[in-house]
Amino acid sequence: MSRSQPARSLAVLAATAFAAAAAPLLAAGTASATPDGGCQSATVQYRLVDKDGKPVGADWTSQGGFHQWDTVPGTVEVRLAPGQTVGDGCTYPVSLAEYTTEGPNWYTSGHQTLVDKATVYLTAKDVAGQDDSGRTWQKLAVKSPDCYGQIDLYGDDVTYDGKTGEGHGPAPYQPGNVVTPYHLIAAWNGGEKPCTPATPDSPTPSQPAPSTPSTPATPTAPAHSTPPAGHSTPPASPKLSTTPPTTPDVPPMHSAPPSPSPSGSKPPLAETGASAPVGLIAGAAGLVLLLGAGTVYVTSRARRS
Repeated sequence: MSRSQPARSLAVLAATAFAAAAAPLLAAGTASATPDGGCQSATVQYRLVDKDGKPVGADWTSQGGFHQWDTVPGTVEVRLAPGQTVGDGCTYPVSLAEYTTEGPNWYTSGHQTLVDKATVYLTAKDVAGQDDSGRTWQKLAVKSPDCYGQIDLYGDDVTYDGKTGEGHGPAPYQPGNVVTPYHLIAAWNGGEKPCTPATPDSPTPSQPAPSTPSTPATPTAPAHSTPPAGHSTPPASPKLSTTPPTTPDVPPMHSAPPSPSPSGSKPPLAETGASAPVGLIAGAAGLVLLLGAGTVYVTSRARRS
């Protein structure tokens, strides 16, 4: 009994050291599960206000869809809906964009051209409470269209103007089923006149020179029977039976882009991270090996005795 006691003690010590070595590895794996700090989607509320800040129509709402305006929407106030928890450091971009269109509603909007855009960034400070009397909210305002137009409220800061490059996206185009902006919260359409002349300017007719009667010339095809090169009509696409989908739930903005790996071709090792205690883990592993060898040695001596 007394000879086996050292072996048992060493075995217990070895198991304790192994558990201590494994703990940092488990903790490192858990820490990498929420790279964005745990930010989740959040619900946005909005309302229209006049120049004096008084609500126009319905008060705070998250109702989406496309709305036909009687008068052009002015300023839009936005906030995060009450009853939700937003972590510190979580940011939610919300944008308002104004486009000129070819018609007064989505189905006749055709080509859309961006005219103006504004963006605000909502945080935990913008979550509504139980008593918000006298509280101010972030505001969005764009130029008022004086012809057919569409105004979009959406949950990111991308500029949907049809340009390429970072921060830009495809412009809305109903005939081609390009249903941007993404993360659309609500939209308004309206207007009473086209944004461009209905017919192009006609050239000044020239005075015909007097001539003697002659044989009529052979009729030719109309000059505009064939579309000019480079200006062909977009191919016909199935039209949406409804307007584009809307949602008040918007994603968070990433606080920082991921750091590139040194080679630039492989993703960084997120499982352990740069701050993982590699030296401590290696030392503990070495201690486990030494204790294990000692245990084997003492046990074998005890058996021989």
